[in-house]
Amino acid sequence: MKASTFVYPWDVNGDPEAAARIAGLGVQQATLASAYHSTRALTPRHPRHRIVTAEHAAVLYPTDSRWDGRALRPYAAGDWAPGDAFGEAAEALAAAGLDVHTWVVLAHNSRLGAEHPDTSVVNAYGDRYPWAPCIAQPATRAYLVDLAVEAALRPGAAGTELESLGWYGLQHLHAHDKTGGVPLGDAGMYLMALCFCGTCRAGYGDQGLDADALAAAVRAALEPLWQGAPDDGGWAGVEKLLGAGTAAATRAWRDEIARTLQETAVRAVRAAAPEGFRILLHADPVTYHVGANPGVDPEHILSVADGVVVPCAGGPELLTAFARARADAVVAANFPVVSAMGGSPGTLAADMARAKESGASEVRLYHAGLASDGDLEAVRSALAGR
Repeated sequence: MKASTFVYPWDVNGDPEAAARIAGLGVQQATLASAYHSTRALTPRHPRHRIVTAEHAAVLYPTDSRWDGRALRPYAAGDWAPGDAFGEAAEALAAAGLDVHTWVVLAHNSRLGAEHPDTSVVNAYGDRYPWAPCIAQPATRAYLVDLAVEAALRPGAAGTELESLGWYGLQHLHAHDKTGGVPLGDAGMYLMALCFCGTCRAGYGDQGLDADALAAAVRAALEPLWQGAPDDGGWAGVEKLLGAGTAAATRAWRDEIARTLQETAVRAVRAAAPEGFRILLHADPVTYHVGANPGVDPEHILSVADGVVVPCAGGPELLTAFARARADAVVAANFPVVSAMGGSPGTLAADMARAKESGASEVRLYHAGLASDGDLEAVRSALAGR
């Protein structure tokens, strides 16, 4: 199976050995960040630094005139990725023999939420999620589509992987995250992800729901979970907490919003891209899931995009629905390989074998820049034997 690793420009730029070291892992592709959220990242082999602090979500290249005069626009990176950091890194990686694809993070931007709070998801309690733009709002949708096009189609890129192209929710490591004290479970997290901004309130109305009554029902449904009651799990748990009809109406609104945004963004990228440019989405086959791998309907998304990147940290089970949906689609199994962050590079060979049996056609490895030397050696061994 073709293998790619995720990389940041700051892993490569300023380190003359980085590109060759990444190619030496046995991967054929580098999925290189061109638009990324705020982070604090290790660079354990870089000759000039060991910690990079990306203070806010930013594009890692110079933007063009499409943003002139617009209130919602991408932010330039600071000294962690100055100038055309993406282009510099892409050139080095290509010179080492690697295909380069862009890695574009979209609906995940805490600076956007801080400076334009009306763009954020608002939960049933009135709390804003500044890291989570509401993808139902027309101006936000236009911003995300144009960002997808610009950040995906960087010079030298043969394809793109679009992350967080869908709803975001509570599940986010936001600064020093301290939200795990009460285990809300899958159903509780869905309820905490429901947005009550003005656009979404009107959308619920179109589904026959009164937004104020819905917010009250969500708060009442969550109360037992705050008090320690177990979550029944899955969609059945949402239906039990909220009522089947009400739950279905919320999902109808949210599924349509996510689906049409995904269609519009992929269509826009494809229209601007050269022939053969490959478009993948980070995705989960459970449509009500939110986050970096937003929920999608497998058959629908694979009628729109060329493939998907699927989280496989917990096993290969999520791959099957995508593999069955379209035989010629790219189904990339995404494995964390940083052992100190919960990855399992030592089991990568076995994990890849199971993923292939479950329908994976490619592998993604998270993340060559963050991994220790020992992790990278385990990756090299696993890829050499595939």
